[in-house]
Amino acid sequence: MKYSIVIHKEPDSDYGVTVPDIPGCYSAGTSMGEAMEMAQEAIQCHIEGLLIDGDPIPLSSEIEDHQDNPEFRNGVWAVVEVDLSKLSVKSKRVNITVPEHLLRTMDRYAKKHGETRSGLLAQAVAEYMAIHN
Repeated sequence: MKYSIVIHKEPDSDYGVTVPDIPGCYSAGTSMGEAMEMAQEAIQCHIEGLLIDGDPIPLSSEIEDHQDNPEFRNGVWAVVEVDLSKLSVKSKRVNITVPEHLLRTMDRYAKKHGETRSGLLAQAVAEYMAIHN
């Protein structure tokens, strides 16, 4: 899942990061690159906490949806990717039945985007439930 982030830099401070789609999720880094890496880690930790608490995972919206917010003025926008299948929340193997053509399509999509079938399904279900919650 990809999340938009906004990075701020004040004189005499590190780079601060805000994740607009995940209230309360913030991070920082000494460089732009480190700030992005730390933001990814903060998002993963935050989502993991939400999952443990049984709360829905917030969907990501487009950068344009947040650019008019005065809180983010003068920030630099970026996108970080979070692989939900790599969260340390315990995974459980399941057996499901899926039409063969859909399975082939999922596998092609996952391969093209550097994902696994399990990761793709976990992300798709999480996004579906967030939309329909």
